[in-house]
Amino acid sequence: MNTVEIYTTPICGYCRMAKRLLDEKGVSYVETDVMADPSKRVEMTKRAEGGRTVPQIFIGGAHVGGCDELYALERSGRLDRILAA
Repeated sequence: MNTVEIYTTPICGYCRMAKRLLDEKGVSYVETDVMADPSKRVEMTKRAEGGRTVPQIFIGGAHVGGCDELYALERSGRLDRILAA
């Protein structure tokens, strides 16, 4: 299974929704709190090619997007394939 990384803040409802979907699917992930470490927000923005909002999600090192994009992948049936690749 591909590694999942998610940049979050503790006050973000969209972050909680994205993590809930991953938890429901039994997917483990590495979470980085950009509020606790502002240098990680700079890292996130570079990796997400300018994406500044949270969450920013990466699967297998590839940028997926945010919560909306994660749920769109799930609805289309593509999320499981991406996770398993």
